[in-house]
Amino acid sequence: MERFNSSEFLGKAIGATAFVAVSAILLGSNGALAHGSAAGGGFSGFSHPLIGIDHLIMLMAVGTAASLISIDLLLWAFVGAILGAGLGLYGMNIGFMEILAAIAISAVGLLMLFATRSKGRLESGSFRLISGLVVSSAVGTHALLHGLEAPQDSNSVLWWGGALLSSTLVCGASYLICKKFPVLSSKKAALIYLLAGAAFII
Repeated sequence: MERFNSSEFLGKAIGATAFVAVSAILLGSNGALAHGSAAGGGFSGFSHPLIGIDHLIMLMAVGTAASLISIDLLLWAFVGAILGAGLGLYGMNIGFMEILAAIAISAVGLLMLFATRSKGRLESGSFRLISGLVVSSAVGTHALLHGLEAPQDSNSVLWWGGALLSSTLVCGASYLICKKFPVLSSKKAALIYLLAGAAFII
């Protein structure tokens, strides 16, 4: 039986997601130009997850957690992003969403901290399931905020294509870097994310 190669799988997954994102940007470009709204274009979507420091740290935390626990967390994150974005586009809004977004970062940091305290947990199917649900919920919370902020006109596809591309690049890069330098996904990194979320709450 052919052995599963996580690096090769990640490369293909990132490539496929980037292809979808770039395709969305290209397919949506005519509508965006016709609409004439630069604020809702592909560059705006690409930069949106990067300019918001809490969103950026969330993406980095996901990549770091995936390098420590399982590459499957990247797929869980993608599912959470789709569901959260859909709810945001639908108009779902909670008064304390910004606080939940900060708590989400701490939750991923806490998850990593539990994982570093016992390597045996990483092989547990139940722990991986819980990890997936935590990451999916955390990313979904941030994606919901994106959905509320995203343009609701002809620029929408273009904007989401850019946001998906930058998010994929940050998660993928964080995963690869932390896999190459395991010390970055250690207890110190977990504590940094945990405290970062707490700082945003304050």
